Amino acid sequence: MSKTHKIVKKELKKEFLGIGEVKGYKFTQIRQTSQAFIYEVSFGEGKHYEVFKRRINSRFGCVSYPSSKGFGIWAWTYNELDKAIEKFNQLNGKEAQND
Repeated sequence: MSKTHKIVKKELKKEFLGIGEVKGYKFTQIRQTSQAFIYEVSFGEGKHYEVFKRRINSRFGCVSYPSSKGFGIWAWTYNELDKAIEKFNQLNGKEAQND
């Protein structure tokens, strides 16, 4: 097996509740590809969308959700779903499209 091949034992959950700095937030996966994810993040009445590149933590063999340090580097936050989809499509090498 080559060093570039990464084995993933654990994918991200479709839904989960935040802990630590995001305690009280609910995360719901909206879209997923082999390149990227979109999660709807809700807290009370408010919500936003987080778009990020698929990153594998080779030490633990799992896909990683970005911490606050990853935003602006490999993860982005949007208030509007259409803007999140636009970034998601960009990460997947597709032109922006409306659903």
